[in-house]
Amino acid sequence: MSDTAIVVEDLEKRFGDVVALGGISFEVPSATVLGLLGPNGAGKTTAVRILSTLIRPDGGRATVLGRDVVKEEESVRRSIGLAGQSAAVDELLSGRENLRMIGKLTHIPPEQIRPRADELLERFGLTDAADRPARTYSGGMHRRLDLAAALVHRPPILFLDEPTTGLDPHSRSDVWDMIRELVSDGSTVLLTTQYLEEADRLADDVVVVDQGRVIAHGTPAELKSQLGNTVIEMGFADEAASAKAHDLLTGSGAATPEREGALLRVVSAEGARILVQVLRRLDDEGLAPATLSVREPSLDDVFLSITGRHAEPAEPSDDGKKEFAPTGGSR
Repeated sequence: MSDTAIVVEDLEKRFGDVVALGGISFEVPSATVLGLLGPNGAGKTTAVRILSTLIRPDGGRATVLGRDVVKEEESVRRSIGLAGQSAAVDELLSGRENLRMIGKLTHIPPEQIRPRADELLERFGLTDAADRPARTYSGGMHRRLDLAAALVHRPPILFLDEPTTGLDPHSRSDVWDMIRELVSDGSTVLLTTQYLEEADRLADDVVVVDQGRVIAHGTPAELKSQLGNTVIEMGFADEAASAKAHDLLTGSGAATPEREGALLRVVSAEGARILVQVLRRLDDEGLAPATLSVREPSLDDVFLSITGRHAEPAEPSDDGKKEFAPTGGSR
């Protein structure tokens, strides 16, 4: 079997005059997680819908386990699981009934349906609630049931479209642990997410798309290393003070600072030396930051560097999913 589970080559998709995908290409090695990131309307969900055979591309091609998503769509469907940001379960059925029903729909041998449902209920911590109607489940339980439903037929490929949207931090951490466990068992995961931290923690590789095109591709570490290894953030009492500090540091030999309101950010590969230099320069002019933090670059810093804007949860995009939106300005 090939070490590459998913191949996307020059994939194109239009909705009327809107170019959702303008020729994106990437590959996903087997038993890894690919994080697909991008701003609102970038085409992430469109790509997932094509790969899961829900819609057809207008150009290019894509394969899943070597099978063409257009020419061999039935075979592709048997090899994938899909879990979206909204739980796709029947609210009136119990968790156990939902999984058994999906077992029948995915043509699992009848004698395997009951034990498989019980196995997944235990794996996802739902055994105690197995016979309760799904409408009584919490958000985290719904999401775990949805993931279990996507795994009933043991698919080697899993598409997760914003799987932790709306979950509290504890439930989100539980889902992350489950995804890591699936990959360690050999599954391949393509993950779209509105949480950059999620991709940072889970993804082996990250593809950043914007306006239907790939604008960056690499491991989280590789993308963050492009910025340097230290981010210094200084909060000032007001915007006037931060503006003065910005002017003072610009051209002073320190890395060029970025200013957002009362916040000043310096990104550098020189770590402690730049921090000392910046603080001494400010102290010489009687400018002391009210807050100070030093950290490693995040994928949000990468996104800001590439696109010139932060990424944050937004309203549903043109393909019906919450994605990234620019901070300020038009979408």
